[in-house]
Amino acid sequence: MPRYILTVDDEQDVANLIQLHLQRAGYEVKTAASGREALGVVGERHPALIILDLMLPDIDGFGVCEILRRDPATASIPIIILTAWATHDARNVGLELGALDYLTKPFSPRELTHLVNRLLGLRAPDDRAS
Repeated sequence: MPRYILTVDDEQDVANLIQLHLQRAGYEVKTAASGREALGVVGERHPALIILDLMLPDIDGFGVCEILRRDPATASIPIIILTAWATHDARNVGLELGALDYLTKPFSPRELTHLVNRLLGLRAPDDRAS
């Protein structure tokens, strides 16, 4: 059974791009377009990892991250922040709230897939043993 990943982004094109690349890498991917929707999805089924935008239409990514970290049932879900907000302060706040990594848009889908693989302890299908 493939690992389940939630990607949260209100830009449908970005969400589709992430979903396409992660599905090609063998992951099951669910998308959410808002913070409230993401929290609802997580409440139904805990993902192995969350890719989270900061600029969302209702609860921003910082708020989502904080809510997930306060709940013992979701506190250990790995979170990657993927956002156009490229300030040092935003990065620091995201990491202080418990995100494991912080990527800025535009981004490389291949780099994101490798990061997901690394965080979940998996080798990418195209990696070869030396």
